[in-house]
Amino acid sequence: MPQPGASSSTRGGLVPAVIQDLVTGEEVYCMFNPSEYTLTKRNNWETGPAKGKNVPKLKFSQAGAETLKLQLFFDTYAEKTDVREHTRGLWKMMQISTERTNQRNQKGEPPHVAFRWGKFEFEAVITDISQKFTLFLDDGTPVRTTVDVSFQQVVDKQAHHGQNPTSGGGPPLRTHVVRAGERLDLIAYKVYEDATRWRAIAQANGIVNPLRLREGQLLIIPPLD
Repeated sequence: MPQPGASSSTRGGLVPAVIQDLVTGEEVYCMFNPSEYTLTKRNNWETGPAKGKNVPKLKFSQAGAETLKLQLFFDTYAEKTDVREHTRGLWKMMQISTERTNQRNQKGEPPHVAFRWGKFEFEAVITDISQKFTLFLDDGTPVRTTVDVSFQQVVDKQAHHGQNPTSGGGPPLRTHVVRAGERLDLIAYKVYEDATRWRAIAQANGIVNPLRLREGQLLIIPPLD
């Protein structure tokens, strides 16, 4: 569910970036879209013996996950409301979820999340959050904040890499904006001509309760096998 004050547009009237809890479906909309974000990836290599040589031999060990880092800005000075109402959902996404368990040890763990902005989608877990409050009302209520968030990739969808249609990357993902009164089965019939395929849409978007769609919600429509 959207956070208090969530909107289908930013303060500047732009389509907002959104961070979604893929277990509960809850979403945090960016009040102001990021001015930039950083993607990094590091692979692990082991060094071998280098007797009599200046450069040791390298042996590939394992691929590392991509990380995404960005800074978000929230400001509720005009409304004179607590800005933490808009960022509380981000902190919740770092808490252990009773609805998600590790399959190996059956212990609870924080949920997978998705950062979506335009055609860019990054499925990950949040590894770090740092929040700085910079403006307060007379009673101490914070009304302006910046939030630094770090994500670590859990699914390699290569959504941010422009793929050549002949590169074997598969068909592109489609999206659908939920209208008032729509249900998943109706959407499945509209996009697949088969209402029984609603579970494919639910799984792709981490929807737990298919009856709790929100008007204006952006759904990823996965291609069928």
